[in-house]
Amino acid sequence: MTAVVSLQKIAKHYVRGAQRVEVLQTLDLEVESGEFVALMGPSGSGKTTLLNLIGGIDRADQGAVIVAGESLEKLNSRALARWRAAHVGFVFQFYNLMPTLSAYHNVELPLLLTNLSKSQRATNVRAALQLVDMSERATHRPSELSGGQQQRVAIARALVADPTILVCDEPTGDLDRTMAGQILDLLEMVSRELGTTIVMVTHDPLAADRASRRLHLDKGRLFTATNGLAA
Repeated sequence: MTAVVSLQKIAKHYVRGAQRVEVLQTLDLEVESGEFVALMGPSGSGKTTLLNLIGGIDRADQGAVIVAGESLEKLNSRALARWRAAHVGFVFQFYNLMPTLSAYHNVELPLLLTNLSKSQRATNVRAALQLVDMSERATHRPSELSGGQQQRVAIARALVADPTILVCDEPTGDLDRTMAGQILDLLEMVSRELGTTIVMVTHDPLAADRASRRLHLDKGRLFTATNGLAA
């Protein structure tokens, strides 16, 4: 299989006041096409930082970040934005939907950055809403939807441009157990039937168990679920 994500000797630090905080240290990671990977670890361990590197939101201090065949450290800001629009779908804990827009127009937002015609955008949006079983709520605004329904719309928005990879930051963290299970069912289906690669940060062991592989990040290093260093 082909690696969609290849991180090689990645290091990342932040400066807090006079203190230098080493978040990631010579970290290596490969994620194959179609894999569903869960990333766990204590708060402050760098999970979201790692997710942001994969999604091209942040840049590493050193090392190679190769995602969907592109070396991200070689792209300038404009090229990186174009790459994100073409290859990455983002799913967040708190949905990040525009409150004044309907579900339909929230899902359409990423397509406004493309060259698709209005009719092509409409076809893609309807397909994405149907995939997440939200077609009948297309005209509803976020305030008229439950938390689980809002997250379904957010997943449709992430999928509407047919991304290579989904990066999900605590996608079930704001949901009750029943709604969380439905969202995880949906992510499993996306991975299995669409072949979309998924990297998901979660604190929930039950959510992590849905993934095809579980990794643990601690003190800047990755470990497998069996406590061995991740390859």
